[in-house]
Amino acid sequence: MSQAGAGPVLVVSLNGSRAAADGVAVPMSPEDLVDAARTAVAAGGRELLVHARTPCGRESLSPRVVGPLLEALRDAGLGGGSAAGGVALAVAVSVESEPDPAGRTARVRSWTVLPDRAVVRFAEPGARELAEALLERGVAVDAEVPVGGDPGASARFLAWPVRDPARVRLVAELASADPGPVAELLRRLPPVPVLLFGRGAAAWPALRLAARYGTGARIGVGDVLHLPDGRPARSNAELVAVAAGLLAAGPPVVTTAGSR
Repeated sequence: MSQAGAGPVLVVSLNGSRAAADGVAVPMSPEDLVDAARTAVAAGGRELLVHARTPCGRESLSPRVVGPLLEALRDAGLGGGSAAGGVALAVAVSVESEPDPAGRTARVRSWTVLPDRAVVRFAEPGARELAEALLERGVAVDAEVPVGGDPGASARFLAWPVRDPARVRLVAELASADPGPVAELLRRLPPVPVLLFGRGAAAWPALRLAARYGTGARIGVGDVLHLPDGRPARSNAELVAVAAGLLAAGPPVVTTAGSR
């Protein structure tokens, strides 16, 4: 399942904060997530992002929820980390799964099975402390920052002294396809990898911008439920196949972020 030489990373947001009411394309149970992950990787996904849930559908950071899900994915041959030629597994850590900032950090410290990466939203309180706790445990950090939205989130990330750039990635959420705010943020970044994504109507414009800049990208039913032509997506794999084609066709013109 080697992904070597496959170009910029394509992350699959398998379920996001969706609910069963969002349609059959959204995998909810661990079994459905494993099936969706397998087909998404076969279609071109190189990393998997999951929102772990209890059997009743509530997002959770409990080790009794996160651990079995990660083990199920790895038992299915998914995992190993992209550095080892496999698929990196990421978990979202946010207010939806634990409203209290100190509680989020405590949950991370209680994990018995670790993901390869974790998404930390710098628009939420306690993000820096949470990111440091994850790095201490050996989990790489995806620092999610809205672009063109809350300026405080990007300011908090830029003020964070990143001591290990190899284990930190900026995940920039775009509200539109305007390249201006993205270019400005890239000029101010420390030398960390960059991934661009959008939600809903912004998802496909963001992916095309990622192809233009040569950055990583993210797609999946956790972010968007429709294909570029407006048709409902039948699965994560269908979204990934279209996204992989767009990324392969886009000429990369920027491959690294500049220094501050």
